[in-house]
Amino acid sequence: MPSLGINLTVLIGKGLPSPAPRFLVEEIDSVEVTQSDDGSSGFQIVFRAGRAGNKDLADYRMIKNPLLQVFNRVILIVTVGAKAQVLMDGIITNQQFSPSLRPGDSTFTITGEDISIMMDLEEKSQSYVAQDEATIARVIIAKYAKYGLKPNVINPPLKDRPTRNNWIPLQSNETDFRYLQKIGKRYGFVFYVTPGPVSLTSTAYWGPPKQNSQPQNPLTLNMGSFSNVESINLQNNSLSATEVEGKVQDRKTNKIRKVGKSKSSRPRLAAKPALTSQSARKSKQFCQTGVDTAEANAYVQGIVDSSVDDVVTITGEIDIVRYGTPLVLRRLVILRGVGTTYDGLYYVKNVTHKLKQGSYKQDFTITREGLGSTI
Repeated sequence: MPSLGINLTVLIGKGLPSPAPRFLVEEIDSVEVTQSDDGSSGFQIVFRAGRAGNKDLADYRMIKNPLLQVFNRVILIVTVGAKAQVLMDGIITNQQFSPSLRPGDSTFTITGEDISIMMDLEEKSQSYVAQDEATIARVIIAKYAKYGLKPNVINPPLKDRPTRNNWIPLQSNETDFRYLQKIGKRYGFVFYVTPGPVSLTSTAYWGPPKQNSQPQNPLTLNMGSFSNVESINLQNNSLSATEVEGKVQDRKTNKIRKVGKSKSSRPRLAAKPALTSQSARKSKQFCQTGVDTAEANAYVQGIVDSSVDDVVTITGEIDIVRYGTPLVLRRLVILRGVGTTYDGLYYVKNVTHKLKQGSYKQDFTITREGLGSTI
């Protein structure tokens, strides 16, 4: 699908996918890839599904095509100028056929999720004797190496390897994907899978949220020929930011200790973070036993950090031809041209790539912890 210096490469098949045949690529009507900073990413490819020739008399060629069957693997690579980016490495999970009485209007759609879907299919019960969370994460991710999954596991600040007589980490009726997310929350960590950086590989990241990066090309409004945003909506949610206070019964000393956090540990993006204003603050009680004070504070910090992520939420759409490059998830970006209250740095939380013949647009969601610019 060449378009103004933009090309889409499709690899598809069972096991190790190969380049899609020409006739299949020529029947693509649209491609959509949705990427989120928490959870799985998804894709949808819409094909034109007409009938042509004797081979299509019994059934539509698209429906019978073995390449488009569920649980086949799909890799989507977009090239803008000379730079290639793997948008999706995923698995087909659903088919949808929409026949039409009008010739040429029938469509066949495949949808799916990234490789992490293979980690979220089977609930398991498994014990991990004398293994800390980082070791458990590496063990689980290694089981999916056949899908090109490579681990990027960050050791927590608290080293806690339980002994057999202390406590045994237990995965109880949980999928590997959900369990990795669960054990990460103890330290405010996240788990997700990103495609690439090269085809046939994906990176499984387990660690603290990445919110400190070089800003991408600015999102620009009301600046004449420099403008590259086609639509935008801005929201300020004063009920999002939450402080946490409470107590914990320390399992090492058996004493009751106070815990609490009222400031985010995220990189500061806003001049006026919501948690610095009494009128924009909620308070949440925390009470737990069986962890030590340091672990409880790490967990509490994760709650506070998550609460401020969505104080200011901005959604919009850009044309990649004008913007120059796809907006990258989980990185910083500058917004300018909407006034001093909302201008400044933001974190890219969600993006949706929308490709059609002659068009490449991108929906985005960017967030930060308050109002005002720090730059």
